Amino acid sequence: MNKKIVVLGGGTGQSTLLRGLKKFPVDITAIVSVSDDGASTGRLREEFNIPAIGDLRNVMVSLSEVEPILEQLLQYRFNTTSDLNGHAVGNLLLASLLDITGNVVSAVEALSKILNIKGKVLPFTEESTTLMAETIEGETLEGESKITKAGKVIKKIYYKEEPRIVPAVIKAIMEADLIVFSTGSLYTSILPNILCDEAKEAIKKSKAKKLYVCNIMTEHGETDNFKVSDYIKVLHHYVGENFLDAVIVNNKYIDIDVQDRYKKLEKSEPVIVDNKNVEELGVELIEDNVVSYNENRQVRHNSMKTAFLIFSYLIRGE
Repeated sequence: MNKKIVVLGGGTGQSTLLRGLKKFPVDITAIVSVSDDGASTGRLREEFNIPAIGDLRNVMVSLSEVEPILEQLLQYRFNTTSDLNGHAVGNLLLASLLDITGNVVSAVEALSKILNIKGKVLPFTEESTTLMAETIEGETLEGESKITKAGKVIKKIYYKEEPRIVPAVIKAIMEADLIVFSTGSLYTSILPNILCDEAKEAIKKSKAKKLYVCNIMTEHGETDNFKVSDYIKVLHHYVGENFLDAVIVNNKYIDIDVQDRYKKLEKSEPVIVDNKNVEELGVELIEDNVVSYNENRQVRHNSMKTAFLIFSYLIRGE
């Protein structure tokens, strides 16, 4: 019987990781934060009063085992002067299935069958949630898109109203052999999955190993000047105890031209691996060259290398 891996996250980072992980003999459950309120997702949220479905679409596509043309179809965005402009086809399909089935979980299950995905995808909640942030200047920001665009240093992140968690999420966490906190925006993609008391308690009680895949680059307004230990401290702070067992970090030098562009355009820089501080936190450091670049020279995790490190950690000691 395959071991069970739960991957918490949202956004591009989670999808990238899952593309590699689906190649390994494991049972995957992807738990996706649904607090995004920008672009096509935001417009559908406002019009139909539904949770964010864009990241759910991306995760399902990353886990799918269908012809590439179907993936391209789901990711296709209309470029027109009508109300369809900017909408992703996959988002419209999910919104339609939600109306047909009556709830987000059933809609995701239906599309998952069509896409023949490996694993299971769960929204963190079926409610339309609003993410809030308090900056170090005392400013209150409402909505994930405003938090991201503000570029302000975040002091605290929380939900406007604590949502009800999908019961299957808690069940998956409790039954997991390994819980992976995916790479991605720390405050707006990862933390939304652990802001609720029920989720925190499940993570603490779960007998699963807990692994974090740390970002390669900092993110302006969320993790400026962060070292690896800073990410870990934030995760520990929001869960309420030192729960992480290990962290995967990149130890490959980032090309100088890429560093210069990130610094200039995004006020971002490579995350420094501060070995001693991580060790003092009681977290095992797993270092490797896990960096890759896409066609636009954007930094991404190498999905296969990262997945191999996760799988190796999972089966260690068997």
